Amino acid sequence: MPVTFLVVPQWQGSGSSRALRLQDGAEAIRGDLPATSTRTVDVPMEAGDEVASGLPRFGSLRLVRERTLAELETIEGAAITIGGECGVALAAIEHAVGSSDETVAVVWFDAHPDLNTVETSPSGAFSGMVLRTLLGDGVAGLVPDAPLSPEQVVLAGVRSTDDGEQAFLADSGVRSVSVEELADPAPLLAAVAATGATSVYVLVDLDVIDPAELAGVADPVPFGVSALALVQAIRALTTRYPLAGACIAGFSPSSPEAATDDLPTILRVIGALTA
Repeated sequence: MPVTFLVVPQWQGSGSSRALRLQDGAEAIRGDLPATSTRTVDVPMEAGDEVASGLPRFGSLRLVRERTLAELETIEGAAITIGGECGVALAAIEHAVGSSDETVAVVWFDAHPDLNTVETSPSGAFSGMVLRTLLGDGVAGLVPDAPLSPEQVVLAGVRSTDDGEQAFLADSGVRSVSVEELADPAPLLAAVAATGATSVYVLVDLDVIDPAELAGVADPVPFGVSALALVQAIRALTTRYPLAGACIAGFSPSSPEAATDDLPTILRVIGALTA
């Protein structure tokens, strides 16, 4: 069955001064996707109100989640969601895991674990809370009806962790594969096998890639994964496991010219997911 791409140019979960450029990044990627198999979720331009949730821009985040879930319900088979910031993975993973007959492992390729809460987040940005929300510890109205368990999650390439996230990880049971270990797909495959999963959902926040190879991210962290190692890891995963879905997020190029420089790397990642 052909892959369907769902473009969700959400920027409201970002705390970066480059947040609005996430829309430009999503549009740049959309331009290289097949039009006949690509859909777009309408994202409001307004930031959105907190609505007494304690979470900035909550109103817009909730609305985009509802719109994304509704669109995913109309798609047969696995979808590849294109952000925007990685808050778009909230609805995408909720839908993929909830609608699958398989046991799904979520492989989270990201420089950051996104495991903060409203109480622990230094920035208050939802993009740093997405995975914790998927695990059931988040703001009402965003937490899935059936949260992930920590045993379903494998972090990959994380190298920037806040104190609150580190405290959670110490006792959570979430598995992790380092940048160095990703040089060979074997440790990642072993970590996924240990979850007992029979399919995988792959989240790629593009800041997992070393900034020397991909510059168009809002919060670059040095000593990242090479694009080659990332592509090889994804191919190893999708060779062994059915793909329940995928998400690519975090592309915020500084200019159209800079977007053009980064797109070949992003298209290699998409190619690995769709091979």
